[in-house]
Amino acid sequence: MGGRITNSEAQLQPDPRYQDKLVAKFVNCIMYDGKKATAQKVVYQAFDTIQARLEKEKLDTLPRTAIEVFQKAIENVKPVVEVRSKRVGGANYQVPMQLNRRRAQSLTFRWIIDAARAEKGRPMHIKLANELFSACKNEGKAVATRENTHRMADANKAFAHFAW
Repeated sequence: MGGRITNSEAQLQPDPRYQDKLVAKFVNCIMYDGKKATAQKVVYQAFDTIQARLEKEKLDTLPRTAIEVFQKAIENVKPVVEVRSKRVGGANYQVPMQLNRRRAQSLTFRWIIDAARAEKGRPMHIKLANELFSACKNEGKAVATRENTHRMADANKAFAHFAW
């Protein structure tokens, strides 16, 4: 009975601090080797760092809480289209395709986490806080990755008719 799709969306419990399923899913994506407590600690410390930074800066354009910064960062990084390789008549084409909600969310999480992990020499919670904060302001590596993906899809618009 291999290859069955689990009902992970229904099984996912909201995180203990914010009672938010999106944060719980993000914690699961951060997690290494089943160490959920460590992953939660990293995410919550990142949120505490963001909250301290929000209280220090007090800008009108920024959200008021760390969870709102997180949600705005997710919205800013979330892609709409991606390019997929399609083989047609012996040639490979980069075909732009619409993304469904789950694929867009998983790409968003992956890009934010990869951008935070790519930065070296600082604790993970600080790197994650910086990436989420910059993504909230439409800056940073994760947003640049989204922009590159959209640019590639736009450049290959001519091959959109291969998306069947």
